[in-house]
Amino acid sequence: MSTVTVQLFASYAESFGGATLKIPLDPGSTVGDLVHSIRSLPGAYVLPESPRVAVNRRFASFDQVVDSQDEVALIPPVAGG
Repeated sequence: MSTVTVQLFASYAESFGGATLKIPLDPGSTVGDLVHSIRSLPGAYVLPESPRVAVNRRFASFDQVVDSQDEVALIPPVAGG
């Protein structure tokens, strides 16, 4: 098992109480597995059904494999005006 660090911004950082989450994952886990693990944490009520996730600064699909060396971020919804 390895640990993936997930960067949080704006409303996500506020809801989860910090700028990062440390999520333990089995080797070969996907972005979808990661999101599933995050949904079990306090504060996860703010996540939409399919939150945007970036891996190594590129938007990722839920079937993309993540590794502890990857830079992972949950991207909050953005409103413009």
